[in-house]
Amino acid sequence: MADTAANTPSIRQITKDEVYDAVPPDDFSQMLDIDRHMNRSTAFDKIISATHDHFWDPLDKKYIDFDATPWDLDTQDLQPDEMVPALLTDYVSDHFKKHPELRIRFKNEIARWSMSAILHGEQGALNLSASLCHVLRDPGAQEYAANQTREEGRHVTAFAKYIKARWGSPLPCGQTLATLLQEIVHAPEVYKKIIGMQMLVEGLAMGAFATIYQRWNDPLAQKLTQLVMTDEAFHHKFGKIWADRTIPKLSEEEHNIVEDWAAHCFQTLLFNLVAPHQMKDIYARFGLDPDKVMEGFQAVATDEARREHMKESTNIFRVLVKTLWNAGIITNRTASFYAMYVNFDEFKAEGDEMVGDAIAMDGIKYLQTINFGANVKALDDVKAAAVAAE
Repeated sequence: MADTAANTPSIRQITKDEVYDAVPPDDFSQMLDIDRHMNRSTAFDKIISATHDHFWDPLDKKYIDFDATPWDLDTQDLQPDEMVPALLTDYVSDHFKKHPELRIRFKNEIARWSMSAILHGEQGALNLSASLCHVLRDPGAQEYAANQTREEGRHVTAFAKYIKARWGSPLPCGQTLATLLQEIVHAPEVYKKIIGMQMLVEGLAMGAFATIYQRWNDPLAQKLTQLVMTDEAFHHKFGKIWADRTIPKLSEEEHNIVEDWAAHCFQTLLFNLVAPHQMKDIYARFGLDPDKVMEGFQAVATDEARREHMKESTNIFRVLVKTLWNAGIITNRTASFYAMYVNFDEFKAEGDEMVGDAIAMDGIKYLQTINFGANVKALDDVKAAAVAAE
């Protein structure tokens, strides 16, 4: 099938399936085409219909109560030491030996940075999903995008409420993440939107949520991330459907374009998302010199150490790479780059299951109990919901 939707010569959509056909965002006239309504794809119907299985409302305390678990940021750790890479450096570790009263507060401020980054990422997902509504020509794909937009909206609300409950306000978005989100949201090419957000950022989010759920000490954060994962487990399926219908049909040149874009995004996130220069203000507020922190990172963050860390199944970047691997985006061309940080043989042994899938399914069972009653929901229904998302 020839590329479709390339109505603007300067935009190369690399579209291989009509369900991802796209129009320019300022050409609403094509949305009024009668024939498009007569040819609605059913590719996304199961994902759309499964929405009721994982409905939740961050404003309704029967789902989550943001006031139920108070937290003292001066005396209670939100996350364990090993999740704060700066503490691995001699410079930072020695600093807090001299100022032990600041150590817990520092760790919790790093947690604030992480949660703020998630909030900004969810805002990006909301805007990107909305932007897909303006360009996707297929009514089924458009309905799915609208459905995800609504779900991303509740994520923004939920993380904003969590941050307000713990810290009062979020921190500004780091420049690296802000630049990448803007690039993805404003990209006219649908493949950049889907790979950048539905696969890379969503994959990153699933890894982050699984890590928080399994390792943070805050039960409110654990509950929040599980609820969000019940939605995210479905969102990345949209990207998987795109990959299944697109990647095998790409020419070598087109695959190289897609593969290079994915590698660019991965490298940007890997080396900059939590780098010291992104958090200079935090370090300065705790009496730390950001340049010395960076020197400390360079001393301990060798490629070998980073690779060992990424072997953990919940590592956020490992989940991201597995998402790309499962989609067939990574080939021998770029495998050596990713192989520095992951073991592809492990991916082959694990199959398609992602680290957050089981957590999400448990969350859906919990939501079904609330939404439909304990007596009418069995574990088989949860499994059925999982099948609906495939």
